[in-house]
Amino acid sequence: MSLIIKNIFRFAVMLFIQIFVLSKIPPLHQFIVPYFYFAFILWLPFRIGRAALLFIGFAAGMTSDMFFKTPGLHTAACVLIAYIRPFLVNLLLPKEATDWGNEEPSKKTMGPVPYTTYLVMLTLLHHFYLILLEWMQFGSFLYFLGKLIATTLVSLLLISITDLFLNRKSKLR
Repeated sequence: MSLIIKNIFRFAVMLFIQIFVLSKIPPLHQFIVPYFYFAFILWLPFRIGRAALLFIGFAAGMTSDMFFKTPGLHTAACVLIAYIRPFLVNLLLPKEATDWGNEEPSKKTMGPVPYTTYLVMLTLLHHFYLILLEWMQFGSFLYFLGKLIATTLVSLLLISITDLFLNRKSKLR
């Protein structure tokens, strides 16, 4: 299957799960709102150029905003993680990682510790920026912090469970 078709299908499935399953779950104590769709950006191949990655992040965020009726919140958060992703990959991986072709970030390609760091950092950054933009009325800082931690933990749990069940082909590095 073509890489483009595979990633379009992956995004459609992730967005479907986000819209028709996760968004139907009532928020627990207004803290936990699980976000899952942005993992699509995290699991894109290493060799995607920065401009293409930013465009994909913009398109993914804009599509999410259309369904959630949020004016640019998800777009801003997705573009931010798409912008930071190459810098974080360069920090976590050895220099020969640029020769990996169409490999995707996973425990097999990156190793367990760098991959976990990668997931936690980008998930925390996505949720921090998204919740900060939602929270702009400057309410309670403890509410903001609680929502950030709870939402990040639930999203990381969803991503980890999905990662266990996905059979992404990759070479052991």
